[in-house]
Amino acid sequence: MSLPPLTNLAEAYQDGSPRGVVSVCSAHPLVLRAAIQHARDTGETLLIEATCNQVNQNGGYTGKTPQDFAEDVAAILTNEGCPPERVILGGDHLGPNPWRHLPAQEAMTEAKSMIRAYVGAGFRKIHLDASMGCAGEPDALDDTTIAQRVAELAKHAEGAAAAADVPSPYYIIGTEVPPPGGADHVLQAVTPTRPDAAKRTLDIHRSAFADSGLDTAFARVIGLVVQPGVEFGNHNVVPYDAHAARALSATLTEMPGIIFEAHSTDYQGGSVLADLVRDGYAILKVGPELTFALREALYALDLIATEVSSSYGTRPLRQTMEKLMVAEPAHWSRHYQDLASAQLMRHYSLSDRIRYFWNDPAAQRAVVHLFDTLDARTVPWPVLRQFLPDVDMQSTGEFDPRQWVIGRIQKVLRIYSAAASQETRT
Repeated sequence: MSLPPLTNLAEAYQDGSPRGVVSVCSAHPLVLRAAIQHARDTGETLLIEATCNQVNQNGGYTGKTPQDFAEDVAAILTNEGCPPERVILGGDHLGPNPWRHLPAQEAMTEAKSMIRAYVGAGFRKIHLDASMGCAGEPDALDDTTIAQRVAELAKHAEGAAAAADVPSPYYIIGTEVPPPGGADHVLQAVTPTRPDAAKRTLDIHRSAFADSGLDTAFARVIGLVVQPGVEFGNHNVVPYDAHAARALSATLTEMPGIIFEAHSTDYQGGSVLADLVRDGYAILKVGPELTFALREALYALDLIATEVSSSYGTRPLRQTMEKLMVAEPAHWSRHYQDLASAQLMRHYSLSDRIRYFWNDPAAQRAVVHLFDTLDARTVPWPVLRQFLPDVDMQSTGEFDPRQWVIGRIQKVLRIYSAAASQETRT
């Protein structure tokens, strides 16, 4: 079933037939291939989003600019035979966050350059996020300051679209934005955004846009990021409580043209995700759960290759990733503060900070070596069953390791797409 494009989500909700769109927040080529194959085969609209830390004008942790990322996606679309119109590119958390260590003015200058790069590269859905303080500021800013900075960023986005002669983007706004990648500690409960706070946020942003002469841009604000009461940490997941968020969902009747965007929906499960869509959280964002599935699949293949090839070594992929993470702790050390469990968390945390390292040349060589080892072999079926218990194979054990990894990622995507289409509820 084809899901509605972004601009029809609010109307579908208000008409009593809520539908959603899955937002894939990952820059890993295998995740992107999995998502694009899924969109090709189902006919669904796919939203692919790059975050400010992954991709920016300076390269981000992937080494990719927005133009690079757009070209990568275009190449995969061509290779997989997926119609380009099936995919919408989005930018997530676009604001000063990567430069929070700088004074606000300098950080905003960088953020404006990033916004121009994203819009100029053809990204149509832009999440404007100025919710976090810069050097010398509180961690959480007041709504008025956030809205003023968001309006500044929107002005540059509008100018970039005009300069590049591309369609003007649609915007997502909001002040209660969960930290990218999940929380750092065990969570017991998460309080949903207060209904009056959600309405106030929308009103303050409307005023800030109007004060900047951006009424036409505000008309393209399609969604508001709020906290529905979901989150995940390194060890656990806080599930959505529809009853606790009932009053928040009810505010959408007072916000024509607006839907909610749900961050940190990773690991929620199909029925809970379907409840979120039913209650107006029409954009379901998933990132770490997809790269967790990627890592899970690659590590299973690493174990298989260790068993079937005497020249492969003992889990060299896992050993490579451990060496890389220990040598470069910046991406994980502040998130895994319990040193006793840090070694396990580097590999198995739900926040999946290992995702920052797959782009390293040593990691890429290790993955290629893994695939090359298995490509040349017929793996005995009992060995496959040992490490891939859900694999459905003939007794020959012949399989494509790359496509099997993609299939594991798609298993997660199918849960999200069923929830977005409300198939989970039927």
